[in-house]
Amino acid sequence: MHIAFLTSEYPHERVKYAAGIGTSIKNLVIALAKSGVKVSVFVYGQEEETFFQEEGVKIHLIKAQKNKVLGWYLHRKYIQNYLNTYIVSEAIDLVEAPDWTGITAFMNLKVPVVIRFHGSDTYFCHLEQRKQKLKNFWFEKLAVSNAQAFITPTHFAGELSKKLFDIKNKTIQTIHHGLKLDQFENANPLVYEKGFILYIGTIIRKKGVLELPVIFNKVREKYPNARLVLIGSDSFDIQTKSESTWGLLQKEFKGEDLNNLTYLGKIPYHEVQQYIKKAHVCVFPTFAETLGMVTIESMALQKPVVNSNIGWAQELLVDGENGYLVYPKDHDLFADKIIGLLQDDNLCCTIGSAARIRIETIFDIERIAKQNVAFYKTLIC
Repeated sequence: MHIAFLTSEYPHERVKYAAGIGTSIKNLVIALAKSGVKVSVFVYGQEEETFFQEEGVKIHLIKAQKNKVLGWYLHRKYIQNYLNTYIVSEAIDLVEAPDWTGITAFMNLKVPVVIRFHGSDTYFCHLEQRKQKLKNFWFEKLAVSNAQAFITPTHFAGELSKKLFDIKNKTIQTIHHGLKLDQFENANPLVYEKGFILYIGTIIRKKGVLELPVIFNKVREKYPNARLVLIGSDSFDIQTKSESTWGLLQKEFKGEDLNNLTYLGKIPYHEVQQYIKKAHVCVFPTFAETLGMVTIESMALQKPVVNSNIGWAQELLVDGENGYLVYPKDHDLFADKIIGLLQDDNLCCTIGSAARIRIETIFDIERIAKQNVAFYKTLIC
C-alpha cells in the first residue's frame, strides 16, 4: 500500500507554514510508515521544488505557481500533473487531501481521493455565522463532489460537513487525530508554575481569544497572582478588518490585567511543549474546530484544561472527569472552573491524570494508524 497526502502545511524547517493540520498529518504519516505502509507527502505552495526522505516518509515540496490569469485553476492543474506523474511512477494507491480551500477541485487524479475534514471554509463560516464567499464554497463543494470517501476527526464535524455539502451515498468514517504518546511524557506533572494560565492557538476571533480579557479579569478578582500567556500567530480580524487581532485584544484587557499578560507570538513547535509543562491550567475557549490538537496535547501532558463545550469538544473529554467543557461566552462559569483548579492542587492532579488516561485510551497514534489503514483498504481496488 502506498498512500499520498496532499497538504499546504507540514511541520518541517523547509516548509513555509505548519499548524494543526500539518501536525495531525505528520503524526499519522510517521505512524503509517513505521507500520510498513509506504507514504509520500506532497506539500504545495512552497518556495522551492524538491523532495527528500525523512523518518521513513518521502516529502515533496511543490513550488507555488504564479499566474495572473486563472491562477487558481492553473495552480490546481499543475499540482494534478505533478501528482499523477508520481502516482504512475511510484504506484501510489490513494491520495488523501484536506477539505480546506477545495484544493482537489478541477483535479483529475488517477487514483481514489479521500478528503479528511480538517475544517473547510464552509464549515468555519457556518460555526462563526458569517457570510462565505461564493467562490470558496464552489471550490470546496466541487472537491467534495469528486471525492470517493471522507474521514472526519469527530462525528460532529462529519455530520455538519455532510449537511453543509449535501453529501449523499458516500462513506464518512470517524477517525480521530492521534498523538505519538512517547513524545508527550511529563515526568513531573506536580511541578508547574502556580497561577500560570496558558492559551495556545492562532490569535483570531474564532478561537475565542476575545473572550479571554473578561474571563481573565474575573479570575484575577479571586486569584490576583494569576498570569496569562498566549502563544500563536497574530491574525487579521474579519469582523473589524483590523490587521491585528492581538492589537484588538490588548485594548480589551484592563490595566492591571495587562501587567500579568504575556504574548509570545509564534514559537518553534518543539518549545511549545515546555510551556505546557510549566502551565497550571490550559484554556481553549474556541468557537470553531474540528477536533483541537492543542487540547489533546495538553491533556497528554497531564494538564487540566478548560475547553469550549461546542459539538466536537464533547468527543475529546468528559466534563468534570478529565477536563471541563464550558461555552466560551459563559464568562462566569469559565472563570470559576479556572479558579477552582488554581486553588486546588489535588483537583489539578486528579483531572490531569484522568486526562492522560483518556488520551492513552482514545488518541494513541498507533491505534489510530491501524484504523486509517483498515479504511484505506476498503477504497483501494
